Amino acid sequence: MISHPARLIWTLISLLTLGSAHGAWAGAPTDQLREGVDRVLKILRDPEMKGDKQLDQRRAAIAVVAGEIFDFGEMAKRSLAQHWDKRTAGEQKEFVQLFTALIQRSYVSKVDQQDAAGRMVYKGETTEGGLAVVQTTIALNNGSVMPLDYRMHKPRDHWQVYDLGLDGISLVANYRAQFNKIIRTSSYETLVTRLKSNQAEFSAPSASPAGTRAER
Repeated sequence: MISHPARLIWTLISLLTLGSAHGAWAGAPTDQLREGVDRVLKILRDPEMKGDKQLDQRRAAIAVVAGEIFDFGEMAKRSLAQHWDKRTAGEQKEFVQLFTALIQRSYVSKVDQQDAAGRMVYKGETTEGGLAVVQTTIALNNGSVMPLDYRMHKPRDHWQVYDLGLDGISLVANYRAQFNKIIRTSSYETLVTRLKSNQAEFSAPSASPAGTRAER
């Protein structure tokens, strides 16, 4: 079964629903991440986008912004890991589409169902070559503060998120462990079939598996 760490599910949804605290911290990766979050908030607050009749239009608009915030292609490639190079160009393209649909189905479609628990505060930023980590914290309802790292790169003209790190847990590594297990115990074709057919299974949260520490 393909599952998600429950806290990472909440976190990615939070990216699309939480307001950001506009402090003094700045830098290209941070600024572009913040700009993306603000664009989603603008969509959610637009009176012309509210209501059930505008649901599909609203979610489509959010999906467009999410596609600019996240590099789904890079996330898919890293999640498939050593199995990526064994796939044909057509298979790689199909897998990116299936992986993107999985993320959007699991997270973007749930934006309307979520209430913001707190605000995301940008705490710092480190860059090394073409990679960056934007460190943030999110205030939770119980009074605690949750650290969250957005791992970003700049493949083209702007920075995009290719992984999320929460308490040392990597979203991409979690998927990689699950995909690898399915391929090793069955086949790549089985993984594709599951991605296509078993939507409910993929969105079920669970405790994070072993060996999914955040990676650069």
